[in-house]
Amino acid sequence: MVGVGLLIPILPRLVVQFSGNDLTAGAHAYGWLLGIFSLMQFFASPILGSLSDRFGRRRIILIATAGSAIDYVIMANAPTLSWLFVARMISGVTAGVLATANAYVVDVSPPEKRAGAFGMISAAFGLGIMLGPPIGGALGKMSIHLPFWFAAGCSALNWLWGFFVLPESLAPANRRPFSWKRANPIGALLALRRFPAVLGLTAAYFVIYLGQPITQSTWALYTQSRYGWGTLQVGLSLMAAGALMAVVQATLVKRIVPRLGDTKAFVLGCSVSCIGCVAYGLADAGWMIYVIMVFSSIAGIAMPALQAYITKHVPANEQGAVQGIFGGLGSLAYIPGPLIATWSFGWAVAPGRRLNLPGIAFFEAGIVVLIGMLLAMRSFKRDRHSPTPAPQSAESVAM
Repeated sequence: MVGVGLLIPILPRLVVQFSGNDLTAGAHAYGWLLGIFSLMQFFASPILGSLSDRFGRRRIILIATAGSAIDYVIMANAPTLSWLFVARMISGVTAGVLATANAYVVDVSPPEKRAGAFGMISAAFGLGIMLGPPIGGALGKMSIHLPFWFAAGCSALNWLWGFFVLPESLAPANRRPFSWKRANPIGALLALRRFPAVLGLTAAYFVIYLGQPITQSTWALYTQSRYGWGTLQVGLSLMAAGALMAVVQATLVKRIVPRLGDTKAFVLGCSVSCIGCVAYGLADAGWMIYVIMVFSSIAGIAMPALQAYITKHVPANEQGAVQGIFGGLGSLAYIPGPLIATWSFGWAVAPGRRLNLPGIAFFEAGIVVLIGMLLAMRSFKRDRHSPTPAPQSAESVAM
C-alpha cells in the first residue's frame, strides 16, 4: 500500500501531461485508467481466491507481489499513455491477491476476533496510504518517474519478506480442488446461493465500495483545483487521512465492533461516511478538510465489521473463493466509480460552466454509501428472521 500511495499525487499529473496538459481530457483519461485496473482485478480476484483454496495462500501472494514489481517498472519507463494502460492491466491482475490476503486473515483468526484482525489489516493499508503520498509527492518534485521506481522497490522488498518469513496459513485438510466454474466471476456469484446471508450482501457491498473510488479518484484533482494544493500538500492531506484511519482501525474496531455487534457497527460507520462526504464537498477552505477528517475517520469501522459478518457464514475451505468474490465486487466498483467521478468533475469545472460545483463527486459518494447501507440493513433483517441452518459436518464441508 505504500507503493499504491506513492502514485496517488503523481499519476493524475502524469496522465494530464500525456494528455497535452488538458485538465478535462486528463481527468477523463485518468478515469479510464482506473477503470481498466479495476476490470482486471474483478476477473482476477475470484480466480486467485480459488487458486489459494487449492494451493495455499502463500504461493499466490508471492506470485502476485512479483507481478506488482514488474508493473511499476513498466510504468516508470512508460513513454506514452498507452503504456500506462498496459501496466495498469498487469497491476489489476496482481491486485486481485488482496482477497487472498483477507482469506489468510480468516485462516489465522477465530470468528470472534476477525473484525479486530480485519481492522489491523485495514490499519496497515491506512499506514501505507499515510506514508506513500508524501513520499511520492516529495520524490515527484525531483522526477515524476522516480516514485514508480520507489514503488517497484517496495514490492520487491515485500516479495523477499513473503518468501523468507511468511508461513502458509491454509492447512491441507481445508483445501479443495480448483474449478473454473467457481472461479469465473459469474459462476462464483451463483455459487453464493448456498449462503443466503452472504448472497444478500453482494449488491450492498458493491454499492458501498462504489463510494470509495468516487472520492479517491478526484481527491488530487479536487484539492488542486479548489484550494490550489500542489503534490506535496495533496500527499500530506492523504497522510493525515491514512494516519487517522489507521488509528481508528487498529484501536477502535476491536473495541467498538464487539460491543455494538457487526451489524450496528457497520451502520454507524456508513452513517458517518455519508455525513463526511457531504462535508468534504461543501468545504470552502483547505483547512476544513483536516477537521472533517477527524470526524470521518470513525467510518473506518464499517468494512471490518461487514467482513467479519460475512466470514461467519462461510466454511473454512471456501473462504478464499468467497473473499475473492467480494474482492472482485469491490474492484468492479472501481470501474464505474472513477468514470462517474472524473467525468462529473470535468463537467463541473469546464470553462464557461454556469454551475461550478467541484465537490460534486463527494455528494455522489454520500448518496451511494447511503443506498448501500440501506441495502445491507435489509439483508441483515432478512437474516435475523430466517431459520438458522443446521451446522455442516466435516464431510459435507470437504465436499
